[in-house]
Amino acid sequence: MNNRAFKLVKRTDGYGINFEAMASPCEVLIDSDDRKLAQKVAQVVTQEVWRIENKYSRYATASLCSQINVSNGRPVAIDNETYLLFNFAKQCYELSDGLFDISSGVLRRVWHFDGSDNIPSADQVNQVLPAVGWERINYSEQQVIVPKGMEIDFGGIGKEYAVDKAISQLSLLTNTPMLVNLGGDLCASAPRRNGQAWQVGIEHPGFINKQEVVVSLFQGALATSGDAKRFLLRKSQRFSHILNAKTGWPVEHAPASITIAAQHCIEAGVLATLAMLKGQQAEAFLEAQEVKHWIVRHSDQ
Repeated sequence: MNNRAFKLVKRTDGYGINFEAMASPCEVLIDSDDRKLAQKVAQVVTQEVWRIENKYSRYATASLCSQINVSNGRPVAIDNETYLLFNFAKQCYELSDGLFDISSGVLRRVWHFDGSDNIPSADQVNQVLPAVGWERINYSEQQVIVPKGMEIDFGGIGKEYAVDKAISQLSLLTNTPMLVNLGGDLCASAPRRNGQAWQVGIEHPGFINKQEVVVSLFQGALATSGDAKRFLLRKSQRFSHILNAKTGWPVEHAPASITIAAQHCIEAGVLATLAMLKGQQAEAFLEAQEVKHWIVRHSDQ
């Protein structure tokens, strides 16, 4: 993950910063014509986002996440940031009645959502399922113990957490209006200079008429969960990458996509995922939460 770079682009309405992180195209929009400020913003954002990725990505062999996953039941020292993330994961687990479980990433051993029809057998899923179980992870402010054979995966909250941390870092630098977008999960720090909203397109590729919804966002976050790019398809049946941690199988009758508006990106992202886990009850769940949301269902739903 070394030798990374960002691209600074002059726009008619300020500056844009483009870079790659967390397997996604990322962008920062700056409502200012100050190039020196834009350069500083680029350094602050990319440094923070790449720091989080290097620390928590399960794909980075030197990351803390990877160290935990190869610990074989031995204690691994953690810092306060990681302790707080574990606390948040615990809250998500409890709120979802066990459906949102950061130990369920091991299911990727049998599930490969590449658009093919390669569905694992029940025996294959059942062989991996015993390695899922948040309640068996023991952690404190100083260390975490993950039983041998189990793993953790921060992928369900990583991008959203990075968005919020980037916005927080930028607030210490300037009050210039900005929008941080990491692969479609985004947050606006403030309305634009002219008092107008940021115009954000919510795309749903592959769904009915390829419709796009344009959202006017003055301040706050948007996060989307869906199966537009990660799915399996067999005999016209679509299998979403949103897995039920209890059964090891994709959630049945889940919407194609859910976008949530909230004050913080991590809040929006978790609510979107929790709603997807509710399947047919997604809309009822979100209405009970009283959050602004957009749901796209498959044409056969």
